Amino acid sequence: MDKIISLCKRRGFIFPGSEIYGGFANSWDYGPLGVELKNNIKQAWWKRFVHSRADMVGIDAALVMNPKVWEASNHLKNFTDPLVECKKCHNRFRADTLENPKKCPNCGGELTEARQFNMMLKTFIGPAEDSANVAYFRPETAQAMFVDFKNVLETSRKRVPFGIAQIGKAFRNEITPGNFIFRTREFEQMEIEYFIEKKTWKKSFEYWLKEMYAWMEDLGLSKKHLHDLEVPKDERAHYSERTVDIEYDFPFGKKELYGIAYRTDFDLSNHQKASGEDLKYTDPMTGEKYIPHVIEPTFGVDRTVLAVLCEAYTEEKVPTSVIPAPHPVILSEAKDPKDKEPARPDTDDTRIVLKFPKWLAPFKVAILPLSKKPELSKVAYKIYEDLLKDFICEYDETQSIGKRYRRQDEIGTPYCVTVDFESLEDKAVTVRDRDTMKQERIKISELKEYLKEKMK
Repeated sequence: MDKIISLCKRRGFIFPGSEIYGGFANSWDYGPLGVELKNNIKQAWWKRFVHSRADMVGIDAALVMNPKVWEASNHLKNFTDPLVECKKCHNRFRADTLENPKKCPNCGGELTEARQFNMMLKTFIGPAEDSANVAYFRPETAQAMFVDFKNVLETSRKRVPFGIAQIGKAFRNEITPGNFIFRTREFEQMEIEYFIEKKTWKKSFEYWLKEMYAWMEDLGLSKKHLHDLEVPKDERAHYSERTVDIEYDFPFGKKELYGIAYRTDFDLSNHQKASGEDLKYTDPMTGEKYIPHVIEPTFGVDRTVLAVLCEAYTEEKVPTSVIPAPHPVILSEAKDPKDKEPARPDTDDTRIVLKFPKWLAPFKVAILPLSKKPELSKVAYKIYEDLLKDFICEYDETQSIGKRYRRQDEIGTPYCVTVDFESLEDKAVTVRDRDTMKQERIKISELKEYLKEKMK
């Protein structure tokens, strides 16, 4: 895990939040590569679950909602974790995560009796900080989809079964956040509320569980690292009739990645009662009125980022004897003595590679002139500008070609395009594959189509 955290900081995936001021506990910022990786995940999820389906629509709701929402949903009463405090060092812990609920894991001191701690983050709306102005940052994205159910139904004209999807921030005042971006107080969710007839809930539950596994296959997550956990009744959320957690083998242990829950009609029924609004659905075929039941697949964005980083991280010993010989053009004598060093771009050592699926990689192509010579830079930069119209690319001309290959391996770039002195004559470039390190000579005029085919 330390290696992944180090790589994330070194290469610009994820930084500690507020670092120049000493950081802020369990706060993380996504850097230039991290935000590309995160956006690739969100965009692919939205395309798969919203744009590619006739039975799904999306919303983007406010982070701070009317406090009555959280009363009706029972979050003010039930959204709690058991908290204990050490009488000696005064550190606080979630009681349900401790091996010995009586002994402090830090100093061995005695722990207090557990008390319920509400995890909602409180704020105040308006200039006066009094009880009349109390509000809460949403602890989940789900409630907005229930509160907006009537408006969505009327404007989209969807028929049950149909779903509402949302990607957005949520906030939980976790007692013990940690394990990098696995558990934080501020996080992002990709969530679906799928509205159904009660009699179909079991079939719908199994369908959505399969859909979640199909998504994880797209992410490149190995099935051997994924496990279903049927959550027992006494551990399920207050609204759930059935919950399955999908766990992943993280370096720090088997932990929850995603979850799917059958929320019955709990939420819509409670909001109908509390608001006085009619939230029933009318079947256009039979005229029957009923409150739909709900299947909820939920996907954590940050945990997805962490899982794909863990899955993709690879260390490979690369003996010279098995390295594909670079194209003769790269091995040829350089025009300048300073350019002779990069003659063998892959050396006899261990290389670190992020083997993302190609669609997921932050950069798809890196354009690398063999040296900083103006004649090479001019050709290379023109290729870069042309490829930018179709791919997320990086242009890099600093350090030796070998070090640049290694840098692109570490950030998961599938293809490196090297422009060398021979390119000025034969109008061709050398394309290197991230995973095999094989190199192929391709005409510049055919490069874009070659890469498009490879990206498929």
